[in-house]
Amino acid sequence: MSDTLAVDATQAPAISPAWAAVGSMTLGVFGLVTAEFLPASLLTPMAADLGITEGTAGQAVTATALVAMAASLLVSAVTQRIDRRNLMVAFSIMLVISNLIVAFAPNLPLLILGRVLLGLALGGFWAMSAALTMRLVPEAMIPRALSILFSGVSAATIFAAPVGSYLGHLVGWRAVFLLAAAMGVVTIIAQIVTLPRMAPTGTARLRTLVDVLRRPGVALGMSAAMLAFAGHFAVFTYIRPFLETVTGIGINALSGILLGFGLANFVGTLAAGPLIERSLKAALLGMPLLMAALGVALVTLQADPTVHTLLFALWGFAFGGVPVAWSTWLTRAVPDQTETAGGLLVASVQLAISVGAAGGGAILAVDGVTGTFAAACLLLVIAALIVLFGVRTLPGNGRATALH
Repeated sequence: MSDTLAVDATQAPAISPAWAAVGSMTLGVFGLVTAEFLPASLLTPMAADLGITEGTAGQAVTATALVAMAASLLVSAVTQRIDRRNLMVAFSIMLVISNLIVAFAPNLPLLILGRVLLGLALGGFWAMSAALTMRLVPEAMIPRALSILFSGVSAATIFAAPVGSYLGHLVGWRAVFLLAAAMGVVTIIAQIVTLPRMAPTGTARLRTLVDVLRRPGVALGMSAAMLAFAGHFAVFTYIRPFLETVTGIGINALSGILLGFGLANFVGTLAAGPLIERSLKAALLGMPLLMAALGVALVTLQADPTVHTLLFALWGFAFGGVPVAWSTWLTRAVPDQTETAGGLLVASVQLAISVGAAGGGAILAVDGVTGTFAAACLLLVIAALIVLFGVRTLPGNGRATALH
């Protein structure tokens, strides 16, 4: 272990970047996000095996998101005396147990139980991840470290969607969750080896959540972020039913389209950095508008596999920068309470996932998957309008504030 990792991260600034530790954090994000979104690519076989509808199976995503939302808000206060290294490892252990419960679940209640446990791990880990990653590298390297962290999300998108659907077709959806559990074990080992001791920082009180939200622009920005994520997940959760019923493709083409989506998302994450450095507001505004335009094209253009492949790839590219942009906004708006603010952002995202999955499922039952996509476009447009008229970036430092 290097000198950097041997130093208590709360006692002295990092002398050199602890990239191995950043990598283990990225593995944690990858495993958790993969597990969260595997149902999106395995929805049809899961529903058939458990004897439930696709809309009901989609609520496995909702259950995870709701619990993750609560966990992200409470984790900083509830765990205020726990070393962050031990906490991250504990969350990864919960990930493994969750995947095992889901893999062997004989019915919907046990499936939901496993997903609830995943929500606890996801909300806690995700809320802490950005703040802790910032403590592993010098200040000048924080943007690069955050980009690496969020590449775990993009990599999970690549794996969870195309690989999940393809392997699910070959060996069954339960085996896919067993594989996710095995990857979680690898993550635990990596974190034990690389993460330094990190004591809690900032004020760990529930009141701090309210104090942070009352800061100028924070609540408004969180609302816009929530709507942008809700619009995305209303589409992403039901992407397989859309491709199967509207586009009319088989499993091989489905896996190919989802792979293109994931790869484009990865590229979009990397491309977001230069755009955000040039103009944070352009990134926050332009990405939801582009996604809304793509959603309109999906529901109005002819159901051609080639066209839909391109549109979904562009959607993945556009969404790739959304988490990076909003996390950058957060670190600039609330630099002194990153753990608490991170929890608030994760709570907003998880609420958005719940709204996207549950609301999308309800619309799916009434108006079909095209109705779900149309509603998602509306949410994205509203998010862009909030950014346009309610959030600005100050010249020079790029801090986000509300317009008065």
